[in-house]
Amino acid sequence: MKAMILAAGLGTRLRPLTDSRPKALVELNGHTLLEITLRRLSDFGVREVIVNVHHFADMVIEYLRSHNNFGMRIEISREETLLDTGGGLKKAAWFFLEDASRLDAPFILHNVDVISTIDLGRMLHFHIENQALATLATQQRKTSRYLLFDEHLQLCGRRASSDKDELVRPSPRVEALAFAGIHVISPRFLTMMAEDGVFSIITSYLNLAARGENILAFRADEYEWRDCGRLENVKARGT
Repeated sequence: MKAMILAAGLGTRLRPLTDSRPKALVELNGHTLLEITLRRLSDFGVREVIVNVHHFADMVIEYLRSHNNFGMRIEISREETLLDTGGGLKKAAWFFLEDASRLDAPFILHNVDVISTIDLGRMLHFHIENQALATLATQQRKTSRYLLFDEHLQLCGRRASSDKDELVRPSPRVEALAFAGIHVISPRFLTMMAEDGVFSIITSYLNLAARGENILAFRADEYEWRDCGRLENVKARGT
């Protein structure tokens, strides 16, 4: 199985830790966020990973080289300009489309600053069983940006901090859920992304949901989850 780790961000919420290193190399209890994510993916069975880099990119590349890529095939997608989540994935799409025999095999997209106990096996099974184009790990918790799902867990819009709903497909009742930064995606999604340049993957999801595509929520309320892109959360775990 393949995966992409989103690690190109500036890590502004982690300053001053990221004044001299990339967010991916911030440490928790002696282990970098990148190592933690790679080992979690490896434990699940992922053997091939692409990592996007920008801020202190060469430090990430050297770190991986010095650790023999943690025994995995790891490719680098260098972004001279930050492309955001959607643009970053689109630039790395070749990695998931290079083998014609594996075009039906879903892959994982994982934020480097997310640590969780979310069951990736259950999430993958849910994705395949429901023939989803993309499946997003979600939780019922407080956030500044909610995604809206209908009673069938289909994405139908988003809610800004103003509590104003933006619906892209009609639904008599919606539930606002927080996105957990972990996706399972079918490779055909990559050929359906109409956006170019710098853009959020959420924009692609909403545009495709508006066309009736199957973008689903995987409820992960029972699992532990932490946003380690926030300085207070990293300090709480130890640096």
